Amino acid sequence: MSALRQWLAFGTGVGIEVCEQELKVTIVRVRRSAVAVIGAATVTDYKNRPAAEWGAELANFLRQVGTAHIAATVLLPRRDVIVRSVLVPGVSDRDLEPAVRLQIDSLHPFSEDEVYFSWARIDKTPSVLVGIARHEIVDQFSSLFAEAGIKVAAFTFSAAAIYSAVRLLGKPPADGFVVLLEGEREIEVYGESPARPVFSATFPPAGSRALSLAKSELRLEPEAEPVSFAGLLPKPSVSPASHDPENPEFVRNAMPYATALAGACPWLSLDGNLLPVEQRRASSRVRLIPTFALGTILALLLVALALQSRWADGRYLGLLQHEIRRYEPQARKVNTLDKAIADTRNRTQSLDDFRRRAKYDMDALAEITKLIRPPGWVGNLDMDRQNIQIAGEADQAAGLLKSLDNSPLFERSEFTMPITRTPSGEAFRIRAVRTVTNVAPPPATPGVVKK
Repeated sequence: MSALRQWLAFGTGVGIEVCEQELKVTIVRVRRSAVAVIGAATVTDYKNRPAAEWGAELANFLRQVGTAHIAATVLLPRRDVIVRSVLVPGVSDRDLEPAVRLQIDSLHPFSEDEVYFSWARIDKTPSVLVGIARHEIVDQFSSLFAEAGIKVAAFTFSAAAIYSAVRLLGKPPADGFVVLLEGEREIEVYGESPARPVFSATFPPAGSRALSLAKSELRLEPEAEPVSFAGLLPKPSVSPASHDPENPEFVRNAMPYATALAGACPWLSLDGNLLPVEQRRASSRVRLIPTFALGTILALLLVALALQSRWADGRYLGLLQHEIRRYEPQARKVNTLDKAIADTRNRTQSLDDFRRRAKYDMDALAEITKLIRPPGWVGNLDMDRQNIQIAGEADQAAGLLKSLDNSPLFERSEFTMPITRTPSGEAFRIRAVRTVTNVAPPPATPGVVKK
């Protein structure tokens, strides 16, 4: 056991094994290299009694031993959980979840929406331990414990609890082992070996057949004998009589004891939690200490960062104002020059426009002469920078509007009086807008440098 793992082995756990007619409860306290069983109880006939009744009894017991704030780890019956070991060679931890999800439908006979499942890589091997349970089973026990008022942090299964418990304060045999766990309806066989990191299966009560099949799966020697499961678990330094390693009754309480050990230090245990995340309850208050410490450190760092940012902003502002005062005279000179240049440009533009005015007017007169051909004539012409008004006679005055609008020099022409028939033609009066003016828009004034 490494020194780091020894220091991390710290916590308190409440383990509850769900049996056919009773709930076995074990409470352990783990402190570095020692384990103490600080309480044990049995809830009898829990199926037929009101949950509120036996829940109140169990809650009172937890208060007496000072663990009412601890959320329990519940061990589901082995028959209600499908346990599989999946081989995923060459898959990194980052890609492990999609690789497992890809295979999950082939590991159980139910539809995808009928099951909860959990998975965890077995140490550093390419094998992944998968636990699968139907929604109906998990929801049933979840509602039962909620009605009883018992906080639950995890619903786990035997393979995950055993694997975690035997490694919490020690190491299992390196060459492999197999144990037989006699249940009320079946025999569970659990084993480990170099060929197969975890093996878990249930068999009918014919133990000899189960043992030979397990040895074959684990590639163990035919003469290998099953070991005592209780002997693999860390020996409690303090315990009631029911959990005394010297007492034969300890064997019957080994599974709730292993469950409590796995729940006491979940960061050192194999993740086998089948309870949906939104239904999990918080566990020990001791686990909040790192959160509070890190939160305090984060708050101090944020305050320091804010103060440093304000100091840096103030220093930068001072330097900026110093540079502004330094270059302000030059900026004022530049501003004065910009204004002088703008005034000169405007005057030059005005002179150029004035010189071009005569040409624009002559172009307009030439265009009118071209559009109103003889024998048509213009008797009156009034023109300013934007508009032109024409009065005269033409053979066909109605077509003059189209001719004016088609000209690049005029637009929006219209008659200002009805066309009048005369002995020599048609008299008209037309107003049009000039499209070319002799006054160009003034240039934009350059920006002024301000303090």
